[in-house]
Amino acid sequence: MISFKQLPLEAKAAVAAGMVFFSMMLSRSYLAEKLDLRMRHWVLRLQMALFANTLMLMGSLHVWRSTVTMFTRSSAASSLCFMLWKIAVFMFLALAHSSFFTLLFLVAEEPYFFSLAAYTCLGAYIILIFFLFTLGSVEQAYKFLVGRGAKAGTGNKNRTATKPVLAVMLTLVLTIVGLLNASQPPTVNSVEIPVHKLPSTMTNLKVVLLSDIHLGPTVGKTKLAMIVRMVKALKPDITVIVGDLTDAEAEIIRPAVEPLGELDSPLGTYFVTGNHEYYTSDVSNWFELLKSFNIQPLHNENVKIVSPKSSDDWFCLAGVDDIEADVLRYSGHGMDLKKALRGCSSEHAIVLLAHQPIAAKWALQERPDINLILSGHTHGGQIFPLNAGAYLLNPFFVGLYKVGQNTFVYVSPGTMYFGIPMRLGSRAEITEIILRS
Repeated sequence: MISFKQLPLEAKAAVAAGMVFFSMMLSRSYLAEKLDLRMRHWVLRLQMALFANTLMLMGSLHVWRSTVTMFTRSSAASSLCFMLWKIAVFMFLALAHSSFFTLLFLVAEEPYFFSLAAYTCLGAYIILIFFLFTLGSVEQAYKFLVGRGAKAGTGNKNRTATKPVLAVMLTLVLTIVGLLNASQPPTVNSVEIPVHKLPSTMTNLKVVLLSDIHLGPTVGKTKLAMIVRMVKALKPDITVIVGDLTDAEAEIIRPAVEPLGELDSPLGTYFVTGNHEYYTSDVSNWFELLKSFNIQPLHNENVKIVSPKSSDDWFCLAGVDDIEADVLRYSGHGMDLKKALRGCSSEHAIVLLAHQPIAAKWALQERPDINLILSGHTHGGQIFPLNAGAYLLNPFFVGLYKVGQNTFVYVSPGTMYFGIPMRLGSRAEITEIILRS
């Protein structure tokens, strides 16, 4: 039987990741009853950071071997340039690994440079791993189809050296493109959506949809102020924020939230939780903070949106808690559609705010009479190559979907980004929704 010491480093990292994952599951079931909310929050964040790092360790070992170790026998291995390259690769990997810990120690009104650098390296790390794996797979396929021959010649060595060089070059280019794309203001996307049973006096009602702003290590007050200015310029009747507004506790990041107080939509500004609000373990304080800015949380509840032209005309705007609250066993929270739609009959139009597209799917299975659901969560994949995973894991990915005869689902690609200050294959968006009767 092979001992733990005899296992390769990748296998040891996999075992460590399994142990951290097991401790996370144990914490959710056992320690949840033993620790107070604030301590649970800290333990959960620490476990998630450790779990991500142990998984990344396997990739980091592959990166090091591909970009450093394989060149140690070359004639340039003793040169100053190669020594600087080794230091650069080591710093790159160290920054990528440290990104997850910034949520614990480096959150303020404006992002720290270290956090921005760390998350940029994390984005580049994901892209680099993808290209190393893809080019390696292509190389293996080539060898299989063409045949390797009796000896590995110089040509084979050159091809082996070309793979990491090409992967690094592609990563650098895409990282720069992603950073430039994410640094631009969100695009304003105007969408007209017919809403069955919407009163004629409410046609052309303007709803501005925000989602996934992620105030935290890499998004601060300056970016939020820019978003608020753009929303005010659109002069919406209603503004809705469909979750993942924040990645930090209310007390820590309160100064960064102040621009939200400038939102002044005449028919109200509303908010529902996303999964990241529950990761903060500070939802109650966030609700109170948002209320102080005249933003109404819809905690499995609804409001009547009354037409400015006729008090007899209205539709039901409802919001549900994010489904992650159930997974985390967050007391007093969790998706409760029956409670959220209490008093909303099919005689009037129903608009539902639900952070995750999977929650939208579940809601329509239970209440097919819902006319419009507004969601976020997917970020449109945010960066390549994560787009494919986000597409496969969500029943609705991004944009407008028609379900049945009278129901539409709109999924925002997000108004900012989570952590990694990059966008590849997606664009941040403020959605201007024009309701048609």
